[in-house]
Amino acid sequence: MNLEQIVFYVFAAVVLFSALLVVASRNLVRSIFLFFITLFSMAGIFVFALADFVALTQLVIYVGGVLVLMIFAFLLSNKSILDDPEQFKTKLFGIHNLPAILAAFLFFGILLWCISLAQVDILDWIQGSANNTLQVSDNTIHYIGITLMTKYLLPFEVVSIFLLMALIGAAHLARKERKI
Repeated sequence: MNLEQIVFYVFAAVVLFSALLVVASRNLVRSIFLFFITLFSMAGIFVFALADFVALTQLVIYVGGVLVLMIFAFLLSNKSILDDPEQFKTKLFGIHNLPAILAAFLFFGILLWCISLAQVDILDWIQGSANNTLQVSDNTIHYIGITLMTKYLLPFEVVSIFLLMALIGAAHLARKERKI
């Protein structure tokens, strides 16, 4: 095992462990900062995959933009959680969480069913990419730009709508309540 593989596995382990802690943590501030570690480690994995543009986009947009927006929205919206986080503890498995747990298992079952039906060995784009190798000197930004504005235009626009919704939600949470 060479040094590159060791560093890749370290990044992968950090991504998996920090993502698990994001979900399992009861403190929202810790979850946000663990999410920062997850996104930053994902950018490191993208660098190892020779996706330099995606890694830079990950850092600039998600780590630099969305995460900072989440932190400011949290800090401006709910100061009572910062004062006493112990009063908001609840049980993980309770009757009030039953619909969410059932929905999660339903989606997980659908995901497993779709994966079992997928025949990934006969997909054209996987068979066609068997001989393609990406060199360090290749201009990946050019190909990403063309693909993003042709083949993946609809998902690109959907992501922009999601970011707009996050911005509107953060602005709504950050506004001050008017007293009547």
